Amino acid sequence: MSSEWPLWEVFIRGQHGLNHRHVGSLHAPDAEMAINNARDVYTRRNEGVSIWVVRSSDIVASAPSEKGPLFEPSNSKVYRHPTFFDIPDEVGHM
Repeated sequence: MSSEWPLWEVFIRGQHGLNHRHVGSLHAPDAEMAINNARDVYTRRNEGVSIWVVRSSDIVASAPSEKGPLFEPSNSKVYRHPTFFDIPDEVGHM
């Protein structure tokens, strides 16, 4: 059994942001300690309003080599592109 703490990925939502952004990784024994350490390391200038931590081992990602088979099917679904919809002028910029 390894004595190394698990690796956590850290996501911070900034003061003026609407989404969380990946800012780095750190080791911690549990989620609470990971959040506290992330606060100390990644929000030193009060730029964050929310922190997410996720165990790196829990993240599942596609491989860049799978790009073609993974994304090609969506190209045939042209109805998903917003170019087929007229936006009324009174709606403004979306």
